[in-house]
Amino acid sequence: MHVRIGVVQSQKEIEVELDPNSSVKSVKRSISSDLSSGKVLWLTDSKGREVGVLASSVAYVELDPSASGRSIGFGG
Repeated sequence: MHVRIGVVQSQKEIEVELDPNSSVKSVKRSISSDLSSGKVLWLTDSKGREVGVLASSVAYVELDPSASGRSIGFGG
């Protein structure tokens, strides 16, 4: 699952590739909980790396459950 996070006052987005077996429902619940707490949104990517974004800096979160990782080369 691919997650894209827009950051307030930044043109760049944070992109995180989550475990493909992640449930959309559980990811949305986790993101909502973290954002409503007003502290830090933490996500763990498919390689075990952790990404944290201050909740007050999040402009939007986009989930793409059909994304299966980045393609490399000329494959489509």
